[in-house]
Amino acid sequence: MGDYSKRALAIQPTGVRKMFDMAGDDTISFGLGEPDFQPPAVAIEAMADAMRRGHNKYTTTAGLPELRQRIAESWAPYQEGLSSDNVCMTMSGTNALLNCFMTLVDAGKNVLLPEPYFPLYGPDVTLCDGESRYYPCLFEHEFIPQIDVLESLVDENTVAILYNFPSNPTGAMLNDRQRDELLAFAVKHDLWLISDEVYDRIVFEEKHVSFLGSGYDKLLLINSFSKTFAMTGWRIGYILSPNLEAMKQIIKIQYYITACSNDAMQYAILAAFDNANDYPAKMAIEFKARRDLICSRLNDMPGVSCHVPKGAFYVFPKVEVKGMNSEEVAMALLEGGVLCSPGSAFGQSGEGHLRFAYTISRDDISRGMDKVETVLRRLQAE
Repeated sequence: MGDYSKRALAIQPTGVRKMFDMAGDDTISFGLGEPDFQPPAVAIEAMADAMRRGHNKYTTTAGLPELRQRIAESWAPYQEGLSSDNVCMTMSGTNALLNCFMTLVDAGKNVLLPEPYFPLYGPDVTLCDGESRYYPCLFEHEFIPQIDVLESLVDENTVAILYNFPSNPTGAMLNDRQRDELLAFAVKHDLWLISDEVYDRIVFEEKHVSFLGSGYDKLLLINSFSKTFAMTGWRIGYILSPNLEAMKQIIKIQYYITACSNDAMQYAILAAFDNANDYPAKMAIEFKARRDLICSRLNDMPGVSCHVPKGAFYVFPKVEVKGMNSEEVAMALLEGGVLCSPGSAFGQSGEGHLRFAYTISRDDISRGMDKVETVLRRLQAE
C-alpha cells in the first residue's frame, strides 16, 4: 500500500453511496438527497443563451461580479452592507467545504463537527491533516447540540466549529435562543464558525435562523444552489463571509482547487435569482406535504418514533428492532424493495436510526411506506 498517500488511504467511500449502489431498478429509493424537480426553465434557457453568446471561457476566480453582488444582497435581511467582495463562487457546496477547511486547518489542529453528520465533513478535515472531533446531536434533544458537551471537546488546538442547520441528515432547525447559545460558545473560544446553510430556503413552519448578522466576523457561510433550485448536477455554490481578509484567503485557495466556476452557469443562476426567486418556496410546499405524509406513516409503525423535521427534506426516525443494528435493518428493507440510509452512515450518534429522503412523489412515498411497514412488522415478530 506504499504507492498511495496516507490521506487517500485514510478516507473510505460513504455508507450512503454503498447502499445506493446495491439497489435494484425496481427499488423505491429514499436514499440520496436529490430533489425530483428540474431547475427553473428560465435558468436552463439562460445557460443555453449564455453559451450561445460566448460565455464558455475562464472567468474570475471569485466569480461573476453581478451574481456575487446579487447573492450578497439576498442576505440583506440578515446583514446589510455586504457586497460582491464578501462572496466567492465555488463548484458546489462540497467544493466550498473543502476550501474552508484548507483555509483554516493545519496539521495538529482540530475541528468540532456535528454527528450525525453530512459524510464529507470528517474526510475533508482528514485531507487537511486535521483531527475531527464529533459532538453528538441526539434524538432526545431534537438533534440540537448541548453546550456542556461542546465544552468537553474544545481545547487550545481547536480552530473551528461547524454547524449545519437545517440539518442533513436530521432535518433539525435552530430557534433564535439556540443559535445565540451556539454562537456564544464559538465567540468564547475564538473559533472560526463554519455555517453550512445549504437548505436555508427549504423550511416549513418557521423562518430560517442564520448565524449571519451576529456581528461576529470569524464566520464562513456555505451555501449551494443544488437543493434550493434543484441543480444538484450543476455543481455550483458559494462561500460568504463578512470578513474580507478571510475572503482573500478563500479566493486564493479556490484558485488552486478549481481555478474558477462555470462561466455560462453563473448567468443561469443570476437569471434564477431575478426571475424565479419563488422557486424554492414552491418546492418547499410540496416537500412539506411529503414530510407530513412520511412522518405520519412512520410514527404509526411498531418500534419507530420520529421528530417532525422543520427543514430540508430528510426524516431521521429512531427504529428499534431487537438484535439488529441500523445497517442490518436497512439491508432488510432493501431486500423488501426500499432503499434508505442506515443511521450509522452518519456516525456513531446515528446508530439506531434510519434516514429517509422524501424526494420522491407522494404516491411513491405511500408505496414505499407500505413496504417498510411490512418488513418492520415481520422483523418485530421474529
